[in-house]
Amino acid sequence: MSNIVTIGSQPAPGTAVMPPKAEPAAPQAAQGLQVTEKAIKRIRVAMAKEGIAPAEGGLRLGVMGGGCSGLSYSIKFDTQPRERDRVYDFDGVRVFVDPKSFLYLHGMTLDYEETLMRQGFNFINPNSTRSCGCGSSFSS
Repeated sequence: MSNIVTIGSQPAPGTAVMPPKAEPAAPQAAQGLQVTEKAIKRIRVAMAKEGIAPAEGGLRLGVMGGGCSGLSYSIKFDTQPRERDRVYDFDGVRVFVDPKSFLYLHGMTLDYEETLMRQGFNFINPNSTRSCGCGSSFSS
């Protein structure tokens, strides 16, 4: 995909215009927050175990002070969004983010990893300048 933008230009007369190439499947994005398919599947399974209906509840992502690097990620289920939350929908799975946390989570990708060494959610955050070994603490 080209990253060059020319405002007001048009192809020369008689020039064929090629349609854009199809991009490979990427994590689902909604206004600056992305959640991978693996994470969506894992959230659905966990919500079912907790007895939370996707139509009412969802996953709450947040940031709070503390941890090795100054800030810690918070992830939990909530039965409903709060008044000022940003609410995202990824294939029927809702994600709630409060306004303060959104400042730190904007542009982040939530992924799920399951290997022999590690199992859990990964926060891939471009706003993080430093993180610790545990993976749940960062600074920006």
